[in-house]
Amino acid sequence: MNIQHPWRIGLTGGIGSGKSTVAGLLAAKGAAVIDADAISRSLTTPGGLAMAAIAQTFGPHMLDAQGAMDRQAMREAVLQNLQAKQRLEAIIHPLVSQITAEQALAAVQSGHRVLVFDVPLLVESGERWRKQVDRVLVVDCDAQTQRQRVVARSGLAIEEIDRIIALQATRAQRLACADQVIFNQGLGLSELAAQVAQVAADFGL
Repeated sequence: MNIQHPWRIGLTGGIGSGKSTVAGLLAAKGAAVIDADAISRSLTTPGGLAMAAIAQTFGPHMLDAQGAMDRQAMREAVLQNLQAKQRLEAIIHPLVSQITAEQALAAVQSGHRVLVFDVPLLVESGERWRKQVDRVLVVDCDAQTQRQRVVARSGLAIEEIDRIIALQATRAQRLACADQVIFNQGLGLSELAAQVAQVAADFGL
């Protein structure tokens, strides 16, 4: 593919799969990584682009003392009420799409031939993300490996990790959507880097 139409890769994987490490390795190979989760989080920080609409839609009690979205309060609201989730997504998703498009355009204009969209919930979003990318790259491992990694890095309780895993797409659902898979289990960093290099070569990196 030429610079006018760079590869657009959707990168996803469950919590603890090593997706962020793979994104970093792809960036080191020259890909432009656009982190949808980081964009989404930035919208709900103090002064974030979504905060006025969140305060208007949900009320000032959804803001913490610093003016950011109170994540715990919103999590509880969304768990109790499907409509609350839909209202929040109606605020967040268009802004994420807008900023993602701006970052992608800037990356292409600066000469990047491969754009990697790091999207934790790519499979869960249905066609919203799938139709925006040329390939879906899934970083895969089993649930026990996910638990071990998340405990090691964050100290979350196993019950909390299992709750997060249950809210995400199943391993089978992710694999069914994959055009390519990196099986990141029992690998050292150099072995993982070798797998990433193989994938990167497919896209001319």
